[in-house]
Amino acid sequence: MALANGWILLIAAAVVVIAITLGVVLGLRRTGRTEAHERARIARAERLRALPTFRHALNRRVLALSAVLLLGVLATLAAGVVAARPMSSQTIQPVNTSRDIMLCLDVSGSMSEVDVEILTVFEELLEDFEGERIGLTIFNSSPVQIFPLTDDYDFIRGHLQSIRESFLLNEQVPEHWVGTLNGNGASLIGDGLAACAMAFDHPDDERSRSIIFATDNEINGASIVTLPEAAAYAKSVGVRVFALNPVQGKDAEVSAELSQAAETTGGTAYGLRDTTTVADIVTQVQEQEATELKGQAQVVWTDDPNLWIVVLLVSTLTFIVVLWRVRL
Repeated sequence: MALANGWILLIAAAVVVIAITLGVVLGLRRTGRTEAHERARIARAERLRALPTFRHALNRRVLALSAVLLLGVLATLAAGVVAARPMSSQTIQPVNTSRDIMLCLDVSGSMSEVDVEILTVFEELLEDFEGERIGLTIFNSSPVQIFPLTDDYDFIRGHLQSIRESFLLNEQVPEHWVGTLNGNGASLIGDGLAACAMAFDHPDDERSRSIIFATDNEINGASIVTLPEAAAYAKSVGVRVFALNPVQGKDAEVSAELSQAAETTGGTAYGLRDTTTVADIVTQVQEQEATELKGQAQVVWTDDPNLWIVVLLVSTLTFIVVLWRVRL
């Protein structure tokens, strides 16, 4: 047992010691005064004290007074323990049985007109998830992680709205430009997809990992990693890619390349405006078996005064009853 305010128990013990000391001092003074001035003048008093009934009554009196003293001490100490807040500890290791999903958004100039719509789709996806960890990475000529994997949905929703609003504001340096223009070229989707695949933590754990990848696949410049290479890497680390294509059906070659990359990982490509897009992605992600992710062990302290409250109540009630019976 641990006490949150152990010093209170020391005060209770001090009160007991002071009370007993005062009682002994007052008792000795009263005894001395009686012997000096108030001694009873009864003939043959020693014969009265020798009677069995007298001795029995005296023993009962001594026992009752001792009980009053012990119960008073116990009640005072129990009150001190309750006031000191007894606490018990429990070691808890949180376990998160969820899936990991990385939202991966192309914020190049060719995507500006549809990024608001895509972020709205991301927010719609959020409504259907429960317990999944979500992350967001945006990219153009270079990738930037907006937030890592987390299951704080209020936090996620706030950042999605902030990024979406940055497309609607006429700022000199929009939020979605910061950190995404550090390379040569634009819409380097191979690099973007590879960065998203590398953003998953706990690589040694077998977990359900998915990327929702939104791009029009219009590459401008030479990327470090090509789209097929990025898809192959995602597959090698157990990540499935679900692609959202805003130009689905307009450019057959571009759409075919994006679909092939997604299918390489075991995922699927969808047109952005397909009526079943959101529902289908949620269904396929949730079909994957959720795997336990053990968090850092934590020691949780909780108040545990119940036993001492019972001791306090019983000892106080018994003290009052015995005190009444003794008629002090």
